[in-house]
Amino acid sequence: MIRYSLWFLPVHPSVMLLTEMIWRQEGRSKEESMKKKWRKLFWLLPIGTILIIIFGYFGMSVYYCDRFMYGTWINGIYCTGQSVAEVNAQLIERTRIEELQLIDDDERIFQVPAESIDYKVNYTSQLERYLRKQNPFLWVDGFFDENKITIEPQFSYDEKLLEETIRDSFIVKNALFLPKEVKISRGRNGYELYDGMKHVLNVDKVIACAKQCLSERAYHLDIEKAGCYQDLPLTEEMKATVELYHKVVEFQNCNIVYDMGDAKEVLLPSLLADWITLDEDGDFLLDQEGQLVVKEGVIEAYIAELAAEYDTYKSTRSFQTTGGRTVEIEGGTYGNQLDQKKEVEYLKEAFANRVSEVHIPAYKRQAYVRGKNDIGDTYIEIDMTDQKMYYYEDGELVIETDVVTGNMKKRHDTPSGVNYVYKKQRNRVLRGEGYASPVKYWMPVKGNIGIHDASWRKEFGGDIYLKNGSHGCINTPYEAVKELYERVEIGVPVVMFY
Repeated sequence: MIRYSLWFLPVHPSVMLLTEMIWRQEGRSKEESMKKKWRKLFWLLPIGTILIIIFGYFGMSVYYCDRFMYGTWINGIYCTGQSVAEVNAQLIERTRIEELQLIDDDERIFQVPAESIDYKVNYTSQLERYLRKQNPFLWVDGFFDENKITIEPQFSYDEKLLEETIRDSFIVKNALFLPKEVKISRGRNGYELYDGMKHVLNVDKVIACAKQCLSERAYHLDIEKAGCYQDLPLTEEMKATVELYHKVVEFQNCNIVYDMGDAKEVLLPSLLADWITLDEDGDFLLDQEGQLVVKEGVIEAYIAELAAEYDTYKSTRSFQTTGGRTVEIEGGTYGNQLDQKKEVEYLKEAFANRVSEVHIPAYKRQAYVRGKNDIGDTYIEIDMTDQKMYYYEDGELVIETDVVTGNMKKRHDTPSGVNYVYKKQRNRVLRGEGYASPVKYWMPVKGNIGIHDASWRKEFGGDIYLKNGSHGCINTPYEAVKELYERVEIGVPVVMFY
């Protein structure tokens, strides 16, 4: 086979063989070279990967040297990869800063504003302490187990500002405004003692307790319970004033109560303070035994006022009738009348002996019911216009009957007024000028005027009384007067009106 050169020249076969051998040798060399390269790559690839992982792990470890590792939660905040400053800012934002409250003995509250004492919160030291404890080379642990912790902040404030704020509070200002003296003065409830040496506020102790509260993160300071009030020593003059006040208290707190029936009259300190005699300088006047002196005539005046208030004898009463009218009734024999002479004697002695009791006064006249409303709910009502008589017992109407009262034509009309049953008699003969009338039941209410049966009458009520009335008594049907006699007690009021 004849080959030709590039120039189309013929080539010798031996040359061709040599060339072919050279080509084969070069192919084997290239193949061996490629195999060596692949063997190198086979070893370099895993080594490189391992190196990358190692350098990456150490790189993350270096990253977490000043940051919180993966999976870290602090006080509910996810902190992975954050610095102390960043986490501190978030924790401060979430922290509620309470303000200190001072509560005085009157339960008034003074709020100490946080900004007024430069009160601050900071987590930096606790965060740094925790950061130092973490091992950055173990950051991968966070992938398998989250690390949740709780830390407490540090609080700080300006002590000087705290002292200034407390001293400027209304609690302290009010306390310092009170004079340090002991004196007796007249008040609404009698004489009172002002003792400015008792229960004095110790401002320095308040400040010390406030600092302690803030250090313990306690924000409510009851300064009385904390013992911030104290008693100061008294001078000899102050002690004498206190001793005098004890006598005043004994004088104006006699504790005598007048039982007036439907009301109680208490001798209050505000009243008795007016009974103490003062000298020209307004000081308390003492007798030779060192006791307070009662003003002249005050006891008599007090008893007279009681009588004017509660005496009902001969008074005018407003009365609601069964028929629905309201009538004004004057006079009569019924009512209460205090025995003023006896009561003055009693009160002077009781007051001198400092008696403490509920006292029922003595009466010249005592009604069936004591008090202003002395008619009460048990009474006899005689309506002489309607010629009706009613008897109420404990507020319940138990008897209602027609009657015949005094003869108006002959001027024997029965007088109006509030009287009372002062006697009860059976089988009595009523005698007067030109008549003698036997009755079975007799209940006089005013002089010779009374309630009785009238066997000589067949009819009652209407206008009989105008021309054929009684001599002034209340003629009553037998059955009605019999029941009334059996029920009524001596002393029961009899309300008589037209």
